[in-house]
Amino acid sequence: MSDPVSETTSAGRTAELRRALRVQSTRAVLAASGRGLFTLFATIVTVLVLWVGAIWAFNLKPMVAKSPVVVFEFLFVVPKAAENRGVIFEQLIVTLQHALIGFLAGLIVALIVASLFQLSKGFENAVMPIAMLLRSVPLIAMAPVIILIVGRDTAVVATIGGIVVLFPALVNIAFGLRNTSPQLNDLVVVNGGGKWMMLRKVALPNALPSLFAAIRISVPGAITGALLAEWLATGTGIGSAVQRAIPQAQFSMVWGLLVVITAVSVLLYAIVQLIEGVVLARMGMTEF
Repeated sequence: MSDPVSETTSAGRTAELRRALRVQSTRAVLAASGRGLFTLFATIVTVLVLWVGAIWAFNLKPMVAKSPVVVFEFLFVVPKAAENRGVIFEQLIVTLQHALIGFLAGLIVALIVASLFQLSKGFENAVMPIAMLLRSVPLIAMAPVIILIVGRDTAVVATIGGIVVLFPALVNIAFGLRNTSPQLNDLVVVNGGGKWMMLRKVALPNALPSLFAAIRISVPGAITGALLAEWLATGTGIGSAVQRAIPQAQFSMVWGLLVVITAVSVLLYAIVQLIEGVVLARMGMTEF
């Protein structure tokens, strides 16, 4: 017969352990959220200090170099502030759409290729040198050829943005997939699993921190790729708007465009970092 006292004691210990784990998980999530918000605040302050400091240090002319106050007035105070915001917002939506296309294209290809590297060393040895060779060629030099091949539409956005995202993401994800416990791989083999099983059950879950790192890097990279594609090919978005505003000496508009896209880039990076911290904390893959 089972001992009711022992069962009650065991159940109490289990419940206590679960409460302790929930408390620890909650603390880790709160700590990760706090770090993310602090990083966002520190980044904004640092950018503003460098911005004002550069204008003062290099004695830049007010006609060309606009201070944060002037940009704020351009966006919210001057009589045409609402019109200025409308123009910038319209171009921002286009750029974000282009960035999303490049982000998904580059990250998906990086994840697939990194997984194939994990499944086949021969494939990695054949493809990685080619990837590194392509990475060494400046994208601005490849852009005319890319435009000739794929045209000036969505395909060029996906190609240029995908190239910017692909290589850093590929390196991070491939490193994360390789950085697995040999004991866990041996456990899969003992239970009759193969490389595909090790990839799904061990490598991919273990590579989650590296995947988030790749995403963090890819967010500003995708925006950079979108701006480059717009500047060189599409004729739309913030990249093209900046190109049109400079010859017309619309420097306030140029600064407004650049400040808004930079602020959005920093905000998206901080959001990804916050999500990363919360997810990894809940999974017990980070310290607090």
